[in-house]
Amino acid sequence: MTRVAAVDCGTNSIRLLIHDTETGEVSRCNTIVRLGQGVDETGQFAPEAIERTRVALADYVDEMQSENVTRVRMVATSATRDAANREDFFAMTRELLGQIQSGAVAEVISGEEEAALSFAGATADLDPARGPFCVIDLGGGSTEFVMETDEGIRAMSTQMGCVRITERFMRSDPPTEDETAAARAYIDERIDEAAKVVPFAEAKTIVGCAGTFTTLSAIAQNLDSYDPERIHTSEIPFDRLREVTADLRSKTADQRRENPVVHPGRADVIGSGSTVAEQLMDAFGREAGATSLIISEKDILDGIVADLVGR
Repeated sequence: MTRVAAVDCGTNSIRLLIHDTETGEVSRCNTIVRLGQGVDETGQFAPEAIERTRVALADYVDEMQSENVTRVRMVATSATRDAANREDFFAMTRELLGQIQSGAVAEVISGEEEAALSFAGATADLDPARGPFCVIDLGGGSTEFVMETDEGIRAMSTQMGCVRITERFMRSDPPTEDETAAARAYIDERIDEAAKVVPFAEAKTIVGCAGTFTTLSAIAQNLDSYDPERIHTSEIPFDRLREVTADLRSKTADQRRENPVVHPGRADVIGSGSTVAEQLMDAFGREAGATSLIISEKDILDGIVADLVGR
């Protein structure tokens, strides 16, 4: 029996997946740490954001030790690429991950590798006959678009995410019409950039992953509690998603927190995430004739685990 672990640290959250090579998934965790707090404005990590991330990662390391994990890989994405004081973050991860595997440290992987890992994870449980798939990973600081074409993986990372859009445009609670309009214009520009690289029109099925999309699915299904099994591979019509996104954006963060499927740490940014989702639905409806979105609970973590097991 071999147990491996994957850790993904993004702008808004840090996540853990522990996998057993014989029995499969052991545990999956998600902690909102807001590592990217203020990075868009200051260009560096806030000390309190690094500390929140350290505490969460230390808890993950404790769990890895209790589950006898022998190999670990941690990747860090958008916020880490942007921060001037990123070495403080890397030193912290080196100290903690070294307790599991000597020399382990968070990696900032290439966009190409990130795309391939995310695509592999997000589509692992989907019927290949529904391809070509376009996977959209909507994060805190960036949104990735990935498609597998006859020429190979086509991918684009864009500088739009729920935290970045909130801090830059949608600062009121709830956001004003003018703030939302400015955000929509910015988001549309980023989508247009992605469309020049990723052939949206060739996509047969749109797949959304990460916290904004999984939360939207839970709300759209009227779930009483967050249920990953009912969320994973759920297919939500665009019309229903638009009802959910409009409602979320009209509410305050405190009102959103009253919904049991909305993580308290996501309540203040999911209005912006909803706005990104709306513009994405418009673009894929127009370019690919899409009318629904499949939600995947699996993503880059599952791709990392598959890579570790393959080694």
